[in-house]
Amino acid sequence: MKEHSESALAKVPALTLSFWIIKIAATTLGETGGDAVSMSMNLGYLVSTGIFAAIFLLAVGAQIRARRYHPYVYWTTIIATTTVGTTLADYADRSLGIGYAGGSTLLLVLLLASLAIWYRTMGSIAVATVNAPREEMFYWVTIMFSQTLGTALGDWTADTAGLGYDGGALIFGGLLALVAAAYFWTRISRTSLFWVAFILTRPLGAVLGDFLDKPLSDGGLALSRITASAVLLAFIIGCIAFVQRRARQKS
Repeated sequence: MKEHSESALAKVPALTLSFWIIKIAATTLGETGGDAVSMSMNLGYLVSTGIFAAIFLLAVGAQIRARRYHPYVYWTTIIATTTVGTTLADYADRSLGIGYAGGSTLLLVLLLASLAIWYRTMGSIAVATVNAPREEMFYWVTIMFSQTLGTALGDWTADTAGLGYDGGALIFGGLLALVAAAYFWTRISRTSLFWVAFILTRPLGAVLGDFLDKPLSDGGLALSRITASAVLLAFIIGCIAFVQRRARQKS
C-alpha cells in the first residue's frame, strides 16, 4: 500500500512500454540535436554545452517547482539532459583528449557515486520515491551522468571498438532485451533493472543518432541533423499526446 501511495505522488511517468519508446527517441534526438548545434551550426562543443546546460537548469527548475507530473515538462528535461550529455561527452572525449575509454570510465565512476550517495542519503533509489525536491535533485543528477556516459559509451563501441553504428545498435538492443527478460522471468530488483535499462537506452540512442546523420562513408545514412531532429521531436510530441489521450479515456 505504501508503494502504491508513493507511486501516485511521484512526479515521473509510469514505466510502461510507451515510456521506453519515448526514452529511446529522446536519447536519439539528444545525439542528432547536440550534433546539429555543435557541428552543423559550428558552435563547437564547449559553447553548445553551455547552451544546453542553461536549458537543462531551466527545465530542472520547472520540473522541481511543479507539484505533479507534467509530461511535457518532464520530457523536455530528459531531452535537455541528453543533448547536454552529447556535447559534454564529445567535449571531454575529443577536445580535452580524454578519449572514449577514459571518458566512459570517469563517467561510470561518477554515475555509481551518484547512485551510492543518493541511496545512502535517502535510503532508496526507486523511481516511485521521486516526489520531493531533494529526491528530484539526486534523480536528475544521476540521469545527467547516465546520459553523458551513454554518449561516450556509444561512441566507444561504434568507433574505437570498430563495431560500427549498426553493430553498436545490435549490442545495446540485445542487452536491453536481456534486461527485459530478467524483468519478466527473474526476481532481480526492479529498481536495479530500471537503472540498467535507463542507462543502456542512452548508448543505443547515441549509435542510432549517429547512424542517421553520419556520412555514408562512415556507415551512416547522411541525413540532415536538423531534419532528423525535427522528425524525432515531432514523433516524441505525438507519442506524449497519444499517451495523454489514452489516460484521459481510461479515467
